[in-house]
Amino acid sequence: MVEILVPLGFFALVFGIIYILAERKIKLTLIQHGADAKTLKMNGNSNSSLKFGLLLVGVGVGVLLGNLIVALSDMQEEVAYFSMTFMFGGISLLIYNFIIRAQTNKQADQPD
Repeated sequence: MVEILVPLGFFALVFGIIYILAERKIKLTLIQHGADAKTLKMNGNSNSSLKFGLLLVGVGVGVLLGNLIVALSDMQEEVAYFSMTFMFGGISLLIYNFIIRAQTNKQADQPD
């Protein structure tokens, strides 16, 4: 299991650093052009807990199915774990996108 956690941790670290640097660059560019960087802040009505919850459930299901594939077939362990983890993590983010899209369409259809 450690063989899987080390590459995932490294990937998360690299992704986090790139994300922070990109956000900083965007904010500095907005400030240079005279725009307010506060416009980038997410409002309090954000659904980030739904997104991360679905992502973690998807990753968990992917790990379980990867374990099942390893036990029932001759597929390599790393391939099974990584493919199922990324596939179900991506599926969970697609589900999140469809939920948010349906909510925004529902709110747009309601008269004020």
